[in-house]
Amino acid sequence: MIQEPVSPEIASDASFEPEATRRDAGVAESSRANRGWWDRNADEYQIEHGTFLGDDRFVWGPEGLDEVEAELLGPPEDLKGKDVLEIGAGAAQCSRWLAAQGARPVALDISHRQLQHALRIGSAFPLVCADAGALPFADASFDLACSAYGALPFVADPVLVLSEVRRVLRPGGRFVFSVTHPIRWAFADEPGPEGLSVSASYFDRTPYVEQDDDGRAVYVEHHRTLGDRVRDVVAAGLRLVDLVEPEWPAWNTSEWGGWSPLRGNLIPGTAIFVCVRD
Repeated sequence: MIQEPVSPEIASDASFEPEATRRDAGVAESSRANRGWWDRNADEYQIEHGTFLGDDRFVWGPEGLDEVEAELLGPPEDLKGKDVLEIGAGAAQCSRWLAAQGARPVALDISHRQLQHALRIGSAFPLVCADAGALPFADASFDLACSAYGALPFVADPVLVLSEVRRVLRPGGRFVFSVTHPIRWAFADEPGPEGLSVSASYFDRTPYVEQDDDGRAVYVEHHRTLGDRVRDVVAAGLRLVDLVEPEWPAWNTSEWGGWSPLRGNLIPGTAIFVCVRD
């Protein structure tokens, strides 16, 4: 997919404040906007969240659910020798953990700057800058695939991404991905009491868009209901075997955007879909 260049005015103007709105945004616009956003914000993201994520942990979301405990990809001892694709890898923390278990990960992200952070931390596995809707791999290349808040929340056509994942998985392969829990879209994105009141329709699927003064999207996030996510998995030819809604653990006292202990003890913040390619 050809990407439009990031506006130099946006890239260089630290005081730029985008307008937040809800409007349609297609595949190309969403991809271009989010590649630019993550390139511009990768440094800040890693500074703010790098300690929580660690350099070589596999964390599924802001609640702190760790793959060491969850084993959603399978027992750690079974990962040895497996070819694993991480989609939306960021600084490749999850891939680094997978490599430590003896797996052979490939870390893919749409953002070149995020992958530069993966290089900064260090990686002995391939890093690939590409769009999740057009995976640059042959059919049946991987035993497993995973995505912790990568790609799926930001794409206009999730079935396209899921179908691509199915294509590159070997028969019997597993794909596990986490996204913002759909119910969260009905509440204000605030960690405090103001985030406990319903402020929008759960059924309003209009994308959240931040745009510049010319109406050009600079960030896009797409809402799917829980039923939509299940139907997307099925439409892509995958089989859903589990849906995990992590509870907020007592040890986690931190806030991350709209995630917090207050909200986490009342409503789910993350949904994790465990899928199999038959």
